[in-house]
Amino acid sequence: MNDDREGTTDTAKVRVRRAPKIPVFLIAGGGLGAVVTFIVTALYPTDPNIGFGTLFGYFLIFGIPAGVVVGAVVALLLDRRASKHAQAVDAERIHVDAVPEEVEGEIEQ
Repeated sequence: MNDDREGTTDTAKVRVRRAPKIPVFLIAGGGLGAVVTFIVTALYPTDPNIGFGTLFGYFLIFGIPAGVVVGAVVALLLDRRASKHAQAVDAERIHVDAVPEEVEGEIEQ
């Protein structure tokens, strides 16, 4: 479709960088915290009155948040590193006026 509308262009310097997806790091850190909690709980003998599942569940209260914190720290360190390696590029923005109603009806047909 040929667009004959006129617009104004605007050029600006912008910084482009690859930023980590922080929620992915938080979820992965929580999962890693759960796995480490399972391994540490399994290494030591459990009280038969309490049971392994109850003990593991109790320690998950501490293991998952610790893993989330570790994941957040890793994500923030990678984000800081990415901001140092950001590149400045020229970006062009085109402002186009709205299509008049007469022309809009012709386009739909």
